[in-house]
Amino acid sequence: MEDLTHKAVEEAIEAGAGYADARFVNQEREEVSVKNGSVEALSSSSSRGIGVRVIADGAWGFASTANLDLDSIAGTAQLAVRIAKASATAIKKPVELAPVAPAQERVEASAKQNPFAVPVTDKIELLMECDARMAEAAGVRVREGFVVNVREAKHFASSEGADILQERIETGAGLQATAVGDGVEPQRRSYPGSHGGQMMARGWEVVEELDLPDNAARIAREAEQLLKAPRCPAGEMDIILEGSQLALQLHESCGHPIELDRVLGTEASFAGTSFLTPDKLGSFQYGSECVNITADATTPGGLGSFAYDDEGVPGQCVPIVENGIFKGYLSSRETAAELGISSGGAMRADGYNRIPLIRMTNINLLPGDWTLEEMIADTEEGLLLCTNTSWSIDDKRLNFQFGCEVAYEIRKGQLGRMLREPTYTGITSEFWGSCDAIAGEDEWVVWGVPNCGKGEPMQTARVAHGVAPARFRKVRVGVTAE
Repeated sequence: MEDLTHKAVEEAIEAGAGYADARFVNQEREEVSVKNGSVEALSSSSSRGIGVRVIADGAWGFASTANLDLDSIAGTAQLAVRIAKASATAIKKPVELAPVAPAQERVEASAKQNPFAVPVTDKIELLMECDARMAEAAGVRVREGFVVNVREAKHFASSEGADILQERIETGAGLQATAVGDGVEPQRRSYPGSHGGQMMARGWEVVEELDLPDNAARIAREAEQLLKAPRCPAGEMDIILEGSQLALQLHESCGHPIELDRVLGTEASFAGTSFLTPDKLGSFQYGSECVNITADATTPGGLGSFAYDDEGVPGQCVPIVENGIFKGYLSSRETAAELGISSGGAMRADGYNRIPLIRMTNINLLPGDWTLEEMIADTEEGLLLCTNTSWSIDDKRLNFQFGCEVAYEIRKGQLGRMLREPTYTGITSEFWGSCDAIAGEDEWVVWGVPNCGKGEPMQTARVAHGVAPARFRKVRVGVTAE
């Protein structure tokens, strides 16, 4: 692995590159899924190859190969240089990179239990037990469960002298129960979250800690109960978001708009551009004084954690919002140079054959000093909203609408009726400005998001968000009355 990346860098420099780096990525993935009492899928896949990125005549070039003989490596490096030189005929200004000290390091994976060592039969048995528990609810017609494991080894070398080997293991699982009844839309409950369950950069211990069977029975009952629950009313009221929903809120209205390539207009795919223009840095009121957000690649177990990004920049904790004021971006060496700052280390690619892009690390809402119980008791009238079903946000990341699987009425400090099909809407800075309470460290959870899309061709990043339940005042909720 190391020999090939160094060979690629040497060949690129000999071919005329002023800068070159190479990534060798070896990745394995295993997934087991069960649906309605049967094994739906058993998949095992692997990929390995090398990607070469260069700057020649002031422009970027990139090429990759899965053919790992020396002639192919040399040809790939030379192709990257030819692409860069062709691109240079159309650039407006040459690429500049913020400086970084070249690192030489070896980083091992952090996992107490290797998930690949757990027999597939054990994984199937666990999911079938969960399926049987969900089947106890007669109204549940669709029962789904999965476990997934990823193992990756990556070597990075650059013409500046970087030589970095990183290994990581990721593990995740999720359940979903869908109930069907007469006269209402099918109702779904997920655990531990929707859109990919829960996934962390840890071992099989993640799955064991989730207590899947007991929660399978609970979500099946709740899905069935939702069929008879009244629809969420419309109006303006206080809301409390539980962790998995708040994680997606943070992802969409805080994570994407701080990607500096979107801000500078060099990226607009999927999530659009951003309202957070550089003139707002250091002065814009993003939220209330209790809102503090970081982009922290050092968060233990986070899917967005790493020792070094795919430019060899150390993983670090970057302040994004401090006491409500906008303070920082997710950046690359190139975008950081445009603003005259150091790179925040946010460049990642989803495989050897993709060029790195600015991606979220772990975008965390720092804990406050409340508890969820205290927030509920302190709320005269409102809703507790749980588990995402849908989201929509404009291409500047300002106006949004979210739907949730379930809401619970709050009246005079007490949880009341279950409500179905809740929605809420808002404008990003106004919404975060209405936040007046955040739960503390005991309720703070790092939620994995394993399916964040960006770029063309699309890359799927695995990112994370550390959050605790939080309250927002006078939010527009509900759907149009029937």
